[in-house]
Amino acid sequence: MAWPFYEEAGLQSLDRINHLLSHRPLWTSHLITLNNGQTIPAIGLGTWQSKTNEVARAVEHALKAGYRHIDCAWAYGNEKEVGEGLRASGVPREEVFITSKLWGTYHRRAEECLDQTLANLGTTYLDLYLVHWPIAMNPNGNHPVMPMRPNGNRDIDESWDLIDTWKAMEAMVKKGKVKAIGASNFSQTVLERILPTAEIIPAVNQLEIHLYNPQLELLDYLKSKKIVPQAYSPLGSTNSPLLTDESATEIAKKRGLKSTSDVLLGYLLAKDIIVLPKSVTPSRIESNLTGTLEAYNVLTPEDIKILDGVAAGGKQKRFIMPPWGIDLSFDNWPASTK
Repeated sequence: MAWPFYEEAGLQSLDRINHLLSHRPLWTSHLITLNNGQTIPAIGLGTWQSKTNEVARAVEHALKAGYRHIDCAWAYGNEKEVGEGLRASGVPREEVFITSKLWGTYHRRAEECLDQTLANLGTTYLDLYLVHWPIAMNPNGNHPVMPMRPNGNRDIDESWDLIDTWKAMEAMVKKGKVKAIGASNFSQTVLERILPTAEIIPAVNQLEIHLYNPQLELLDYLKSKKIVPQAYSPLGSTNSPLLTDESATEIAKKRGLKSTSDVLLGYLLAKDIIVLPKSVTPSRIESNLTGTLEAYNVLTPEDIKILDGVAAGGKQKRFIMPPWGIDLSFDNWPASTK
């Protein structure tokens, strides 16, 4: 990371360090190192379901508030507006960690999907590119984003091999269009389909991880493979029951935290999970950043143990379960119907 104000201020070495510490963005207090040596800010702004007329302002505000990690996807349909927010913030591109994702109808055309993302965001490279779901969909189906079968399931491209998708992702690294590649919504079983032939091990696996869906066994597996977990929907869904959970609320009060959401996010960060809370509300964008760090600093091992046991105590729940019609081999996932 370059800090040009060093030279501009003419500071000596010790003064430079003190100047940096007093002016650094909040995200620099917690970075995670990926398996390729790259560092990633552990708190990012999620942009899923952010409306196009809101997301540019949200991204701009987040970056001005101290975020340096923005999580995007081709399928969200708002990457052009995300790019507008990036430019409006005034933060240099090289200081922002940008993630996007390959959509299912583009598994046979990975570079085409990536090029659309780069053009929409207004950048020449991504810091991280993920396979959004381990499922190729019919590129010539009845819809460019969500081709459907008559029974309501997604129109799966069953002749395509996920191994070939991963090879295409690796090619994007070799071409210099992305710095790192990873998975999203990959179970252990699915990861084990690509790992034996992978030249590049996925840097991350982005998953639905939260208090009610902690995926503890999968986290242990990812750690053994040096794959960093990322949590989307870390606060659950709209009107989430997580925000009123008794155990998390009690811990928030005990530790003097401002809200239950601080506990929910700090809990994941304490487990070295990258958190990607989504919001377009300025005050919530700010509190998701500061509150997470505050909770991370005060939660105890006993708190983490209590929170790890909440789902197993009868509250296990997933919120994101698209009707793919195939078995993804996750725990607590509905039976497949083709």
